[in-house]
Amino acid sequence: MSDASGLPTLTIQGHRATIRLNRPAVHNRIEPPDIAALMRLLDQVDADPAVRVLVLAATGKSFSSGFHIGEIGASSAGSATPGFEELTDRLEQARPPTIAALNGGVYGGSTDLALACDFRVGVTGMAMFMPAARLGLHYYPGGMQRYVSRLGLDTAKRLFLLAEKLEAAELLRVGFLTELVDPAALDARVGALADVLAANAPLAVQGMKRALNDIARGNADLDAITARARTNRDTADLKEGQKAWMEKRTPKFIGA
Repeated sequence: MSDASGLPTLTIQGHRATIRLNRPAVHNRIEPPDIAALMRLLDQVDADPAVRVLVLAATGKSFSSGFHIGEIGASSAGSATPGFEELTDRLEQARPPTIAALNGGVYGGSTDLALACDFRVGVTGMAMFMPAARLGLHYYPGGMQRYVSRLGLDTAKRLFLLAEKLEAAELLRVGFLTELVDPAALDARVGALADVLAANAPLAVQGMKRALNDIARGNADLDAITARARTNRDTADLKEGQKAWMEKRTPKFIGA
C-alpha cells in the first residue's frame, strides 16, 4: 500500500508486519519527516505482541538512496527531534526479528538501515555504496559499529575509507547480504523467511536476538542474559516445544 504523502507505510498480516519506504521518484530517499514516521511505526510494531517478524521493504526499483544529503547536519545537537542515527539504532532494537527486502540499490545511510536488520535478502543486479568519505562526512559511531560487527574491520574500511561500490555477488561474499536471489523471487523468499521466524518460539527468538546484538557490540550483560534464559525455562512455549519434539509434530507457540 502506497501513501500520497510519500511517508513510509505499515501493513500487518497475521504475525508479519511490513514497513515500506515510499518515495520511488527519489529512490526512496529518507527525508526528515520519514524519520519521525518510521520511529512511530516501529513503536507501533513493538507494542503489538501478535507481530513476530518485521519486514523493511521499498517501493520502486531502488531500496533507498539514504538520508537526504542536503539535510545532513541541519539538525542541531541535542535536538528533541530524532535523527538518522537514532532511527538506525531504534530499528536494530526492534522487538521482533527483522528482514530487509533489498529490491535494488542501497546507498549512503540506507546501508546502515539494512545492517540494522537481522537478515538482508538482496537481488541480482543490485549494488551498495557508502559515500561518506567523498562527501567529507565523518560517519556516526553506531553505524560504524554495525559495519565492523557485521562485516569485519577490513570490509568496513573498504566501504568507508575507499568508498568502494560493491556489486551483488561481492555483497553476498562479504556478508552484507544474507541471501541473493533473482528479483522475481524476492517476495517469495522474504515471505518464506518471515514464515520461519514467525513459527519459531517468539520469546526465545526475541531474547536471543537482543543477546546476540549486544554480544556483537561488545556490551553484553551476561548476567542479564543468563537471567532471561533461566526465566525462559518456565515458559509454556518451552514446554510446548519439548512436547511437540517428542510427538514429532509442529509446535504451536503462544508467546508465553
